[in-house]
Amino acid sequence: MNIQHLAATLTLALALPLGAQAQSASAPAKPAVASSPAKKALVAKVLQLQQPGIEGMARQFAEQPAMQMMQQVGPALQRVPAERREAVAKEIQADARKYADEATPIVRERAVKLAPSTIGAMLEERFSEEELKQIVTLLESPLNKKFQAMGPEMQRALGEKLVAETRGTIEPKVKALEQSIIKRLEPAAGGASAAKP
Repeated sequence: MNIQHLAATLTLALALPLGAQAQSASAPAKPAVASSPAKKALVAKVLQLQQPGIEGMARQFAEQPAMQMMQQVGPALQRVPAERREAVAKEIQADARKYADEATPIVRERAVKLAPSTIGAMLEERFSEEELKQIVTLLESPLNKKFQAMGPEMQRALGEKLVAETRGTIEPKVKALEQSIIKRLEPAAGGASAAKP
């Protein structure tokens, strides 16, 4: 696996959510449903209760490109001379941590801000005030299963908006991480191949 494959993997990771966005854009729009202040308050409470999950999803979303790159670094490190391998690996891990430390707060903050217009709108549309009360109190009921079944769709809706709104800020950081990894691997790998007969 070569270093250019890392860039291709990253491009694919960033493009997949956009494909889902294009697919969902072709779905017919549902008519808006009027919502009472009480219903809006219940939706806000559900979002507050779900905020740790939203933040967790955002963290995974932000860290995904670095994790994919790190998974592919192992084979590339084998081309680095043994005496440099551990040091290069630690440098790459530090670069990945720096990327995650910078990207995660940006994506997490944006996810929390987007949740009311994505997840919140879906909850207002699909649940009554009484259903929202039952969700908030976390009663065991078929309604809880209905809510849980919406999880992937809510994450997808938030993820699509999150990619669109954070791409300009996050993509340069991903590219900087990629370039940092390439800079660390190419000279080390070049030294290894130059030393071989």
